[in-house]
Amino acid sequence: MDVDYRSSLVRRLAAVHSLYYDACSTMTLEQINTVVRPTTLPIAFSLVHQVLIEDGSLAFIGGPAPQFDDAWAERLDLAIDDHGKHKRVEEMMNQRVGNFDALKEFQRRVFDATESYVATIEPATFSDVLIKAPYGDTIANTFSARVGGANGITRSDALECWIYQHGLRHMGEIEHARSLVGLTGMTS
Repeated sequence: MDVDYRSSLVRRLAAVHSLYYDACSTMTLEQINTVVRPTTLPIAFSLVHQVLIEDGSLAFIGGPAPQFDDAWAERLDLAIDDHGKHKRVEEMMNQRVGNFDALKEFQRRVFDATESYVATIEPATFSDVLIKAPYGDTIANTFSARVGGANGITRSDALECWIYQHGLRHMGEIEHARSLVGLTGMTS
């Protein structure tokens, strides 16, 4: 891996983050907390889940410590102070954001930290293995395990899976959910 890959990854991350900024600037607290039907998660879930996973993943990948703490939990006024990765859909149907402005501020801090960290990664360390294969039960069925090579999940695999592709996946959910609350998608 080289500086061109690093530069491309920073640009791609900034592009995904810009979609979140645009989406959030055109939604209301009521729209993100709307539950359209009992099996369709509110936009609030996707927004909170994505940013908390990105925040927590950075430290594991070698970046700064997570920013989410009790003070942020209180400021965000979340119905569930959890990213929800290991919870059932029925539980996360109750995710609500009480302070959308605080969520947008937290989101900007996390996204800035991600982009700053990735811009400074020594290119030779992108191939460092963070999780060795064979994988245990909690990793074996994940998308990142499918992406990881024979030796395991590398730093670049983790960045691509846990932050870049994860962000894109949840933006797709948000774009679709926006139509359910009377808004339009984000890109063509």
